[in-house]
Amino acid sequence: MSSSRSIASLDPGRSVIEQLRERVAAMEHRPAVQPVATIPGLVDLVPLHAGATYAVDTASLAMALAAGASRAGEWVGFAGCADFGAEAAAELGMELSRTVLVPDPGEHWLEVTAALVDVLRVVVLRPPASVDERTAAVLDSRLRTRSSVLVVHGDWPRVEARLSIEESRWTGPTAGAGQLQERRARVAVRRGTRPPRSADLAWPGVHLVDQPVREIRQASG
Repeated sequence: MSSSRSIASLDPGRSVIEQLRERVAAMEHRPAVQPVATIPGLVDLVPLHAGATYAVDTASLAMALAAGASRAGEWVGFAGCADFGAEAAAELGMELSRTVLVPDPGEHWLEVTAALVDVLRVVVLRPPASVDERTAAVLDSRLRTRSSVLVVHGDWPRVEARLSIEESRWTGPTAGAGQLQERRARVAVRRGTRPPRSADLAWPGVHLVDQPVREIRQASG
């Protein structure tokens, strides 16, 4: 479901940046507690909320967390994700025309990420180095003010939840040449000291599967 922050219907005759800045001005006093659209396969496992940060251990999970907002008409962005796969994003239903990509923000990655948080609903970040509490707090404050979501591919001092892939397998041809068809993975979600929750999901599309995943081949990404 698209939120009131949806910017799907931008005026093609005006500057995109100018229109995004107008949206920022309108959001200055919006509370950072509203839900953010999440794809069906993840909504029960880890519903997203504005103003929060989520950590993942693979690029595929990062993309899945951003896909729901994109499907709902929001703008999303990726910073430091040089291996961003446009085809994989499209398979998840992500709208590439509303996706901002900064493959290598360099030493100014914090400033770049903060600028993206100002104008986008979900920002995926792969930080170039370890991040301390003080640096993370800069973005935490920005997220609450802008009602955005940050998805970090890697370690982060404080997060709402951490998602990781524990088991994974691919299905495809049993012999000879061919193309891999589906990936199934067990995804675990950890929140503080609480016991983790897990679910078996299938790609592309990311949907729940009933049959438990039995590890056949390790897969990453």
